[in-house]
Amino acid sequence: MTFEQELYQRIDEVLHYLWDPIGVAREPFARDEYAAYVPEVFGLVAEGASEQKLMGYLLQVEADAMGLAARPSHARRIAEMLVEWRDVLEQKYSETP
Repeated sequence: MTFEQELYQRIDEVLHYLWDPIGVAREPFARDEYAAYVPEVFGLVAEGASEQKLMGYLLQVEADAMGLAARPSHARRIAEMLVEWRDVLEQKYSETP
């Protein structure tokens, strides 16, 4: 697995199981519910976006695409987690020959 492949997978998992703005994480048939947002989040994370920028994107999706009330503290935690995954995986793959 490459850095990009693992980062993409981790982003998909974070969005589905932890971000989960509409509460479908426990529904097996809804596993792809947030798949449409993964490429954009992946692009942001891979480009080195800040936690603030990621948080803004998540809040925009929740409000504009889903019509939900803002959850800034939750979006901030998810953004922090995404940046942490990027950092951990960058370190992991830079150590691999």
